[in-house]
Amino acid sequence: MNSSKQPVRPASILLFDGVCHLCHGAVQFILQRDPIGRIHFASLQSEKGQELLSAYRYEGNLQTVVLIEDGELYTKSDAVLRVGRKLSGAWPALSLIGMALPRALRDVVYNWIARNRYRWLGQSEQCMLPTPDIRSRFLE
Repeated sequence: MNSSKQPVRPASILLFDGVCHLCHGAVQFILQRDPIGRIHFASLQSEKGQELLSAYRYEGNLQTVVLIEDGELYTKSDAVLRVGRKLSGAWPALSLIGMALPRALRDVVYNWIARNRYRWLGQSEQCMLPTPDIRSRFLE
């Protein structure tokens, strides 16, 4: 029996662009619709985000959201729709409908939004700092 205390990694970790206003809004949206806290967060730019990407040998474009769920890594529309399945309200049903669309089509839309997000909503000079009431949902 291993008596050392290893930190337990949450089943769902969303890595987001910490300087993107659209991404900040998405995190707030998720927090409001995931009251039991199934999804945890880290910015792509953070030490923890970089550590996780390295552990999963992800060398892709950092212009995407990344979901690590049950030991698997998902990006782009797959990540977004998998997050939607965990939210309250109609989001799980809408995510199922979205998953029925071909990934290539979904990712064309995702890439268009990702390319334009800074122009549309801007970006910050620094990563979002979580408030004390949600700090436990952010990995350090």
